[in-house]
Amino acid sequence: MSRVTVVGSGFAALTAVRALAKAGDTQVTLVSPQAEFQYLPGIIWIPSGLRRPEDLRLPLADFFRRLGVQHLAAAATGLSADGRVLETSAGPVENDGLIIASGGRFLKKLPGIEHAITPCEGIAAAERIRDRLRAMSGGTIALGFAGNPQEPQAMRGGPMFEFLFGIDRQLRQEGRRDRFKLIFFSPTDQPGNRLGLKAVAGLMAEMRKRDVATHLGHKLKGFSATGVSTEGGDFPADLILFMPGMTGDAWFDQTRLPRSPGGLIQADAHCRVSGFARVYVAGDSGSYPGPDWMPKQAHMADVQARTAVKNLLAELSGESPRETFKVELICIVDANDRGMLVARTEKHNLLLPSSPLFHWLKRAFEWWYLRPYR
Repeated sequence: MSRVTVVGSGFAALTAVRALAKAGDTQVTLVSPQAEFQYLPGIIWIPSGLRRPEDLRLPLADFFRRLGVQHLAAAATGLSADGRVLETSAGPVENDGLIIASGGRFLKKLPGIEHAITPCEGIAAAERIRDRLRAMSGGTIALGFAGNPQEPQAMRGGPMFEFLFGIDRQLRQEGRRDRFKLIFFSPTDQPGNRLGLKAVAGLMAEMRKRDVATHLGHKLKGFSATGVSTEGGDFPADLILFMPGMTGDAWFDQTRLPRSPGGLIQADAHCRVSGFARVYVAGDSGSYPGPDWMPKQAHMADVQARTAVKNLLAELSGESPRETFKVELICIVDANDRGMLVARTEKHNLLLPSSPLFHWLKRAFEWWYLRPYR
């Protein structure tokens, strides 16, 4: 029986574990600091109370037990023996095959970034947003995102539109929207262009409809306790939500893993790590060949994880990896009570206008997706 080690406990890691368990004939060890899964797409609903933190924080001990997975509560710290040993804070873990799915980290180099909340850092960040909104009687809320200049794929802007529209809707429901100014900022003059031109037009129209001001096309200089500074001017803000670009996890720096210009692990079309036998990467940890709009989202992480597992199992059986994955973007940009559907492939780009149906579809998908882990 082959020993397979999976690093991480997010979307890609857990999808890989499920695929390995289904295939059988592998002894799986998952390495992560905690046996817990945070369902990050749902954090957009924490500020309004549609979701509680405990709804989105799922203990995984029973899930691991059902699948026969051994969990090692540790952090990855390095790699040795050409990938056959994962170094961890709890000691070395030997493997016959390795799947790296520990995610990435946000670039926090802008001066004063400690004054901004980065929503996708997790449930705790969403709780901070909830608490700050409750404490505010009025003022300016600035929301924005930027990318990694060296890695077009390494950004996650979609959730910022959801926080923007969700906060607008929440304040209206609470009867206090007139006391707040919402301003959306980004160094690009076409925010959301990775979703496609139709989506950009739809998002900008939605901002105008909701009386959201914009500050676009100006390089960011930094933040302060009282505002945002850009090369196109400064503006005040009482609360700043900002999603910076992404780079590789810190432990990658302690390895010889090949890196992309933006710091992610360089993978081929099979999710295989170049120069390392039976080492694969999935999700936010990797940089993959494909269009520059390839999304960093849960759906693609799942697709890449299944591809990595199929190819790793092929290698363990003495065969050559042949499986590739289709690049596609599918998301519902939610606003607490309605949402717009955006889909993109290399040939098509679809935008369906905002509707309550898509909000409920997103909630139903959450229920369906989380069933195996409950």
